[in-house]
Amino acid sequence: MTGRLREVSAIITGAAGGIGSAAARAFVAEGAVVGLLDLPGPGLDRLAAELGASATALPADITQESQVAAAFASWWQERGSLTVLYACAGIQLHGEDGPADRTGLDVWDRTFAANATGTFLACKHAIPLVRRSGGGSVLICGSPTGLTMSGAGYSAYAASKGAVMSLARVMAADHVADGIRVNVIVPGPVRTPLIKELIDDEGTRSELERTTPIGRLAEPDDLVGIAVFLASPESAYATGATFAVDGGITSR
Repeated sequence: MTGRLREVSAIITGAAGGIGSAAARAFVAEGAVVGLLDLPGPGLDRLAAELGASATALPADITQESQVAAAFASWWQERGSLTVLYACAGIQLHGEDGPADRTGLDVWDRTFAANATGTFLACKHAIPLVRRSGGGSVLICGSPTGLTMSGAGYSAYAASKGAVMSLARVMAADHVADGIRVNVIVPGPVRTPLIKELIDDEGTRSELERTTPIGRLAEPDDLVGIAVFLASPESAYATGATFAVDGGITSR
C-alpha cells in the first residue's frame, strides 16, 4: 500500500461485514484511522483487535438514532476529525422479501430501517462532523437492484437501495458548497454473509455467475480499490456519481 489515505479519518458502517471489513483493512493499510460502526459482537471485536490503534469499535444499532448519534460523538471526542463516511450497513431478507404483492409490511419496514433509515442516520450525524473537519467524502453502498430489473423477487431490498442512491444524489447537491462529495458504489453479487444463503445453493450461484458478464462473483477485496479512490483526494472532482463495480451487470 502507498499511504494514499494518510490524512483520512473515516467511519465505516456495517464494518464487521464482508464489504465493510475489507474496506476497513484497506483504509488502515493506506494510512487512515477508522471507526468501525456495527452491532456489538465478536466479529466487531475481532476486527478492532486486528487493526489495532488505527481503529476504534463503535458498537451501535444503525436503526436507532440515539445509538448512532452517540457513536459519532464518541468518535469525534476521541479523534477530533471525520473526513470520510462509508455507509455499508444493510440487510437482505432472503426467503421473506419478494414481489410487492407477496411481501409483508414487517419485511418492508425491517429492510428500510436497516438500509434506508440506517444510511440516512449515518449521513445525518456524519455530515456536520465532515463539515467541521473542512470537507471530505461520503460513500454510499448501492446495488444493481436499485437501477435495473436484476432485483426481481426482492421488492423491499431493491426499493431501499433505490432510495439511498437517490438520497446520495440529493446530498451531493446539498453539500457541494461544504466541500463534501457524495458518491455511490454499486457492487454486484459479492461473496459475503449477506447473500450466503444464495451462493450456498449451487443452482442459484451458477445462475448468478451466468448472468454476471464477467463470469464470476465478486470478492470483498474487489470493492476496495474504488472505495480508496473515492475516499482519497484523487477523486476531488467526483460527486453525485454512481460507480458500478458489478462485473458488468448494469451495463448489459
